[in-house]
Amino acid sequence: MSGPGLQVMSLSQLTGGEDWRLSLAHDRQENLVIWVTRGQGLLLLDGQRRGVGIHNAIVVPAGSLFSLDLGRQAVGQVVVLPATPEVLFPQSPAQLRIREASAMSEITTLLEAATREQQSGRALTETALAAHGTLISVWLQRQLAMEENIPPRPNASARLSSAFSKRITAHFREPMTMADHADALQVTPTHLTRTCKAATGKTAADLLTERILYEARVLLVTTRVPAQDIARFLGFGSAAYFTRFMLHHTQSTPTGLRKAAA
Repeated sequence: MSGPGLQVMSLSQLTGGEDWRLSLAHDRQENLVIWVTRGQGLLLLDGQRRGVGIHNAIVVPAGSLFSLDLGRQAVGQVVVLPATPEVLFPQSPAQLRIREASAMSEITTLLEAATREQQSGRALTETALAAHGTLISVWLQRQLAMEENIPPRPNASARLSSAFSKRITAHFREPMTMADHADALQVTPTHLTRTCKAATGKTAADLLTERILYEARVLLVTTRVPAQDIARFLGFGSAAYFTRFMLHHTQSTPTGLRKAAA
């Protein structure tokens, strides 16, 4: 989702009823805040798999690899903020488990006010929404500064998994092997795979595959770029290999996915 300024929407509006838009590991060009008010599930963030539940605020800075699998019964709101220097958004991914009733009331009030402004259609709405974005960012910064929300120092395995997640977002379009990624991180492919599996429940190859698959699906359903050009853009050696890849992971060809979306 992109736009000129702050947007507030429900989880269902963010996904458009297509679970893969959240459940596949991916990153976005905008900052996200996901406020979960019902349901529980699994979150992948900063190279770690975590449980997520009610009254969790998930902070996803632009360019951070993440996925969220909450199930269809979950309820929550999403704030989409542009990644601009003017937005004082936290620079590190975080999961906040909000326990104080006053803090829950504050974020609820902020989201309701931003939603009303978004729907008002009044003059200077964009300016007002920018101010609401600042207030939401301040609320996040205050919560992150609280002692119970300061994360423990990551160990070597957590640092490696996080570093690989950053490599995925930077290089997933390039035809690099797992050995290339491992070499850049100064570890063996076996160690990288074992570490990612322990930290996320998925191998390093699984995470990379999900990011490529997400990008392919977005391009197929939101653009008219020919499939062969998408294949080339994503580093596939041929359009035929791209078709086999999509068929294996989605049980549909690129053409079939486009027709279904249309």
